[in-house]
Amino acid sequence: MMSTRLPLWLRFFLLLGVVVFAAGAGLLAYRYHTRPTTLTLAAGSIDGEAAKAMSAIASELVSTNAPVRLKIIDSGTALEAANAFSAGKVDLAVVRGGVGDLSQAQAVVVVSHVVVLIIAPPGSSIDSIDGLKGRTVGVVGGVANAKIVDVLTREYDLANAKVVFKNLALTDVRQAIQSKQVSALLVAIPLVEKYLSLVRGFFQMEHKKAPVLIPIESAAAIAEAERAFESFEVPKGTLRGSPPVPEDDLTTLRTSLYLVAHKKLGKDLVTSLTQAIMSVRRNLLREQPIFAQITAPSTDQDAYLPLHPGAAAVYNSTTQSFMDEYGNWIYLTPMVLGGAATILAAAWKFLGIGSRATEGPLDSLYALARRIRRVDSEAELSDIEEEIDNILKVELDKSAAGDESAVDDATLNVAAHRLGSLIHDRRELLAKRPVVAAAAYNPRRSS
Repeated sequence: MMSTRLPLWLRFFLLLGVVVFAAGAGLLAYRYHTRPTTLTLAAGSIDGEAAKAMSAIASELVSTNAPVRLKIIDSGTALEAANAFSAGKVDLAVVRGGVGDLSQAQAVVVVSHVVVLIIAPPGSSIDSIDGLKGRTVGVVGGVANAKIVDVLTREYDLANAKVVFKNLALTDVRQAIQSKQVSALLVAIPLVEKYLSLVRGFFQMEHKKAPVLIPIESAAAIAEAERAFESFEVPKGTLRGSPPVPEDDLTTLRTSLYLVAHKKLGKDLVTSLTQAIMSVRRNLLREQPIFAQITAPSTDQDAYLPLHPGAAAVYNSTTQSFMDEYGNWIYLTPMVLGGAATILAAAWKFLGIGSRATEGPLDSLYALARRIRRVDSEAELSDIEEEIDNILKVELDKSAAGDESAVDDATLNVAAHRLGSLIHDRRELLAKRPVVAAAAYNPRRSS
């Protein structure tokens, strides 16, 4: 009813406004649904390289338009990164096994492996941990290596051996060695050239004199008791090739740097994050070879850090199949299209386009019924009777000629009988009008 009262141009603009509003709302909903999710990540190391490495990954995620983005927070040390994570200040963190509270952590990727090296200066007579008795060992990395110091002290009873551990800043290491404030160094580093060069720089490397790597022969026993560590063989010639340092494979401890996520983080989100990191890692290998160490964490049930379900879906190849991921869309699309067709039909009807089709004979007859009720003269009724006769004649001729579009005789008879009754009633009403009018103005007769 409203569409017939409003002009076409107004109906058109009203419909256009609805379409624009719906399209805008749909676009906003789509942008909201597909917008990248940004996660905060804490990373820290005494040389600042952990935060730089994560920033490189974050930049690559942006350039590849990954669905997950990272906001990097440089926490200064691995311990501070673990503390920020356990306090719930960040979603993710790069943490070292055995450092900080990791009760809420689930592994996503192994960023790197960290190897424990105990190194005596060139010319030193120390060649075993027993040789450290009564000596001072400089600990590069400070509190981040406190767990390593603790397990070594307990395993080798270094407290009774009066071994002193002294925390050193990077800038103080060389001077501490030259002034003989320390008799050996304890460092925990990835075995990549960048960090090996750093260690070489602590000492005056000569052809005939080289630093001495001290083995941790009880590494296997320590690993049994402390699941954050594992026994590891440092390859011959790792620190120097000729003459090789060490001279043969050397037993020591190794732990890992993990990218961890909170247990509460959604499975699908972590799946996207894991896939994105493993993908961009290939693009970053040329710039930073350390990214070659990015690997999958242990998927064993008794692993040191449990695997996040979202990461496990990637490593176990249990991510959603095409039908799992798009099955709902396949099911809902016909329903959506059906609804859209209904809306378009309603809009078409609202505009009134095509609604004024050519009237059929029955429409004409029904229209005459409305005219009959409004006529005020006998002449008009006669005209209407003539129109009815003409319509009936045309339809009867069509029917006689076998035209399938002709209205059947029974329907025409019903319509004609109805109109005839209306004309008869209207004639009687028109015939009574003068009498009624006269009665209205004659007080005696009306009484």
